[in-house]
Amino acid sequence: MIRMNKTTTLGFLHTSPMHVGTFKQLAGEMCPEIPLAHMVDEELLREARSAGMTPELEGRIDELLVAMAQDGAVVIVCTCSTIGGCAENAARRRGARLVRVDRAMAQQAVAQGERIALVAALASTLGPTRQLILEAAANAGKSVAVAEMMCEDAWPAFELGDLTLYHARIAQAATIATAQADVVVLAQASMAGAVPLCAGLATPILSSPRLGLAAALELYRGAAQRK
Repeated sequence: MIRMNKTTTLGFLHTSPMHVGTFKQLAGEMCPEIPLAHMVDEELLREARSAGMTPELEGRIDELLVAMAQDGAVVIVCTCSTIGGCAENAARRRGARLVRVDRAMAQQAVAQGERIALVAALASTLGPTRQLILEAAANAGKSVAVAEMMCEDAWPAFELGDLTLYHARIAQAATIATAQADVVVLAQASMAGAVPLCAGLATPILSSPRLGLAAALELYRGAAQRK
């Protein structure tokens, strides 16, 4: 587990250290005035992949949220789609302000079309993201069809740190998925680098980091105004 910047106002809970740079760069563009903290615990994703969403996993996430709040985090962004629902449950119990990074993306996908293609590099992400999209559709009073596409050859490249190959394989899968979709959703925050490789496609390709951070900033600034 890696822990950084103990005193903070906007926190990020990651399951890979690679996400730290992504969100530092985005925050530098979108909210350079806000101090950040990044908590990285790779074991959360390993446990979720091996045992699923267990009470023990939710308890561990609960402990991390408490620790981050005690360090000063007003809003926490969970950047892992696999554990996002689990993190939301833990945050509700604690009364914590937590933003699931992919929720805004799911809402935008539902707003943009009824045929939604869901591309993932990890099987553990498919179920939670599908459920999130269906929840967003129900809240919007819409009916959607979600088609899943696994890009199994991409994740090994991510684990090796070869993001160029990882994003190229994701972009290839996303391009194929556009054939029968109104909008394509990239299930994991790590996939965002594939979007520029899909430039020129008529079908929108959505990724979560920028949309998720924008939602977190809205919540953060609202909380700051109430103080």
